[in-house]
Amino acid sequence: MGSLPLTVCSGLLVVAALGPAAQAAHAADGGTLAAAPAAPAPGAEVTLKVSGCTGSQAVAASRAFTADARLTGTQGALSGSARVGSTVGPGAYEVRVTCADRVVDGRITIAAMGKAAMGKGASAAPVDATAHFATVATSGSGPDTAQAVTGLALASIAAVAVGLRARRGRRTR
Repeated sequence: MGSLPLTVCSGLLVVAALGPAAQAAHAADGGTLAAAPAAPAPGAEVTLKVSGCTGSQAVAASRAFTADARLTGTQGALSGSARVGSTVGPGAYEVRVTCADRVVDGRITIAAMGKAAMGKGASAAPVDATAHFATVATSGSGPDTAQAVTGLALASIAAVAVGLRARRGRRTR
């Protein structure tokens, strides 16, 4: 194969690899976030699990938590716990997990304290509620335009260098 067809083929391969389909596939692998219990009451401890993160650490932040939660683990599965603030009102709260390579967003629903359980010896119970978590496609996690152009330029230069070297090798035989 001559240097021009080799350059064109390698350029097409790079464009295909860095094109919109590849970026969409990369972005769709955004990770998942889950919590237990599904509807914690104010003051409760929540166990968080996130998948899809590389690295061994992440931080989960929410206005519902008393402090940011540190998540640790391996093989893309991280977990940790957070405490819901005792003065947090019922409702849905955003949870943002920041990993080494992406951000995973989710939502946690805090249950209301039962009004009927205020008598002596009774404990407050959460109302029936569910947590809403979603896998979020992270935008910006793939290469931006400048990085894609730089990669294409470097691949093209490498292809030309290989072609010139092969051409030079044929002349000396």
